[in-house]
Amino acid sequence: MNKGDLIEAVAAKTGKSKTVAGEYVEAIFASIADGIRSDEKVTIAGFGTLKLKVRKARMGVNPSTKERIEIPESVTVGFTPAQALKESVSTGMSV
Repeated sequence: MNKGDLIEAVAAKTGKSKTVAGEYVEAIFASIADGIRSDEKVTIAGFGTLKLKVRKARMGVNPSTKERIEIPESVTVGFTPAQALKESVSTGMSV
């Protein structure tokens, strides 16, 4: 499922137009991103937790030259699914 598919699914489930559903989806994504930036963690009951993760600097190898390179520290987002989501995926039920 991509963003367009998600918007269509939200429109179908809410009975709203795709334009309105798109605004809902954008607002949710923006709110989650704001929450991660400010609190470093967003927990959605029954779905999971999104949080900032820091990857330490490390040494790597350039695959084309085989030269050792330093990969700098980076910040990314990690997701830990809730138990309810894990169970619904494994049984095929909806959340």
